[in-house]
Amino acid sequence: MFLRAMHTKAILGDIVKQNGQCYGKYMLTRVDDRPHDLQLPNTAPVAIVIGAGLGGLAAAMRLGAKGYRTIVVDRLNTPGGRATAVHKKGHRFDLGPTIVTVPQVFRELWEATGHDFDADVDLRSLDPLYEIRFPDGSRFNARQAEEAMRAEVARLSPGDLPGYDAFMKDSERRYSFGFEDLGRRPMNVLWELVKVLPIFAWLRADRSVYAHVSRRLKDPRLRMALSFHPLFIGGDPFNVTSMYILVSYLEKAFGVHYAMGGVGAIAEAMARIVEAQGGTLRYGEEVDEILTDADCVTGIRTSRGETIKADIVVANADAGHTYEQLLRNRPKRRWSPHRLRKTRWSMGLFVWYFGTRDTRDLWPDVGHHTILNGPRYKDLVHDIFIKGRLADDMSLYVHRPSVTDPGCAPEDGDTFYALSPVPHLGFEDPVDWVAMAEPYRQRVQKVLETELLPGLSAHLSASHVMTPLDFESRYLSPYGCGFSIEPRILQSAWFRPHNISEEVEGLYLVGAGTHPGAGLPGVISSAEVLGKLVPDADAVPVAASAREAVSA
Repeated sequence: MFLRAMHTKAILGDIVKQNGQCYGKYMLTRVDDRPHDLQLPNTAPVAIVIGAGLGGLAAAMRLGAKGYRTIVVDRLNTPGGRATAVHKKGHRFDLGPTIVTVPQVFRELWEATGHDFDADVDLRSLDPLYEIRFPDGSRFNARQAEEAMRAEVARLSPGDLPGYDAFMKDSERRYSFGFEDLGRRPMNVLWELVKVLPIFAWLRADRSVYAHVSRRLKDPRLRMALSFHPLFIGGDPFNVTSMYILVSYLEKAFGVHYAMGGVGAIAEAMARIVEAQGGTLRYGEEVDEILTDADCVTGIRTSRGETIKADIVVANADAGHTYEQLLRNRPKRRWSPHRLRKTRWSMGLFVWYFGTRDTRDLWPDVGHHTILNGPRYKDLVHDIFIKGRLADDMSLYVHRPSVTDPGCAPEDGDTFYALSPVPHLGFEDPVDWVAMAEPYRQRVQKVLETELLPGLSAHLSASHVMTPLDFESRYLSPYGCGFSIEPRILQSAWFRPHNISEEVEGLYLVGAGTHPGAGLPGVISSAEVLGKLVPDADAVPVAASAREAVSA
């Protein structure tokens, strides 16, 4: 019997190597009297997943479906990683992602485990998808329906309508190639990249997102509205490859959705499936090191000094943290400390979570997702990504989930967060967030009160702030980055950390810092790619010393 219990131990079997792959059989044994859940073969291989973020949970689901017995270890006390929440004065503040796109990747994941996503998660489609407000007072409502979106474009700039139509065809081509093809298959072999270089050239992947948009449209507001999307995955629109214009087609094809209860509700549903598969979730435990023997992974050691053995290890920790910290005692061929220092990282995030009282009928024109575009676009992005300077002006993404999900706020109140992209902590003169957190929060509040939520200060009821320092300490994110490695062209596909590590046999990676990249579709797809790289459990050889697990 495999246990749902939080405390298990593992007995090390022999390490064997077959076809260049390392395998060691580790039998879990029961150490308490908690009820067992699911009967599995007692020779099934064990997979440890580091991190219960969405990538780690998706990986555990995929591995469970392949016959592995999974142990998911996370330093936080609940599943979800960045998709966790804090509660203050009746408000639920969802700390991480809020926008669900491409729900098909979730439905396919659930289907692979024999479950129904829509039976487990209440997903609501939003219309409009989001609203952008410009400094001149004009607004742009992104819509999923083609004619509704074309009407928005024509309302702002009728002459740009033909260019918009051409742009959407460009976007669809890149979606088909960049997401459905490259994004959902392994890219750890250089030849796989070489084969598609002609397509990259044909699609002009060397251009930036903004440069490509600018070739099609003239109105600066539309250029911003159709080029800002890389910021949601940690990329500079003026430097990230134009492959990422695929997001515009993705929005048209699938829309924008909200999961009732927040994205954390998706994580909780994923955790339930992992447990139903016989997996174990160990919360409040930090992994200190990935253990190896020669060229093979043998397990992990926690910060408490406990060793847990396994056949394979999957790291949902940031790829930079995995290679620099968790594998600190191994020399690296590719992802050395020097290589990581030369890597370009995504921006940091300043997020103010706040609750209000007596506002349910106030600000009726403020919807679920609003983007306040500041007076500068290119120069502000340059300050954030290139100069590492905290600018006086800002652009904000404002999330008001209570208009869709009233349960996240007290009666007659609202729950918000305002997100401002800021420099990460890796610049020569990083922002002193200990000193700047409150002054910057006040600046955010002033912008909100002036441009979006008049009278805000009189209705505030709860407040919570996260800066890059919190991302660094809570999520172990290098330099406090919001989205791991920036998705530039030479940091994407084969150039990105691979889903199967070249540093040590038996180590795999999922999540925002690896292929295909950040954002919910990318993170969930990284586990799909993982599933194509890890052999089925019944293909893993059984060590001679494997023995039956103790059962109740």
